[in-house]
Amino acid sequence: MDNQPNLSIALAVYNEESTLADCLESIKNIATEIIIVDGNSTDNTVNIAHQFGATVISETNKKNFHINKQIAIDACKSPWILQLDADERVSSMLAKEITRIVSADPTTQPSAYRLNRRNYFLGRWMNKGGMYPDAVIRLFQHGKARLPQKNIHELMEVDGTTSQLIEDLLHIADPVFSRYLTRSNRYTTLQAEEWLQKGNIPTNTQGILNYIFIKPLARFLSIYFRHKGFQDGFPGLIFALYSGLHIASSYVKYWELKSTGSAPSSTASWE
Repeated sequence: MDNQPNLSIALAVYNEESTLADCLESIKNIATEIIIVDGNSTDNTVNIAHQFGATVISETNKKNFHINKQIAIDACKSPWILQLDADERVSSMLAKEITRIVSADPTTQPSAYRLNRRNYFLGRWMNKGGMYPDAVIRLFQHGKARLPQKNIHELMEVDGTTSQLIEDLLHIADPVFSRYLTRSNRYTTLQAEEWLQKGNIPTNTQGILNYIFIKPLARFLSIYFRHKGFQDGFPGLIFALYSGLHIASSYVKYWELKSTGSAPSSTASWE
């Protein structure tokens, strides 16, 4: 590695032995530094990271995973940083596009670039329903972007201008439906805890009707019809349906927290 590499890869992981190798394989030819923050994985994740020459930083597996992502970003030394998740893949065409950008004069480039993610769900690459284009800021100049680390839905904050890459980032978060349900279980718990902290979600009859029926239905209709999720066939129907159910599930967990004081675990059974 050079003393001043052009591109650092930043990841935060926890028990990602089934996905990490494919992710790192996709970027090994474009990165001269790989920084991985590991949340005390209990599987083979760390060994896989070392096999690809990554620098591994051990941390606790925090509920807000953006905290560990920012730790990885802060540890990078390159002029450019590409922040990835272990279930994402950089295609050969995207790798070439990124290489062209990080090899150019940074003073002629914007502070950050948005990448369109192409999401894989129920055996197909999704094209509608808000799943594509799923634009995220992931490539940025060192010190020009950061995660606020305040909630699970936050976007990268950028100091300066942004632009858009042409090629897609491949996202295989849910290769099987059971993985989708596992992730959904964690996200809905985090949402419930976030609502509890804000304390502004009612648990009266109006709140129950709103969060169990009205809001889930509105989200389903928006994804399936407004964003044309029906064009993705059966996977599009299921994604729209369960996206609405995320609201209802989050509300049930919120009601449980507020009414009984029992706290669900946001890390148990999470892989």
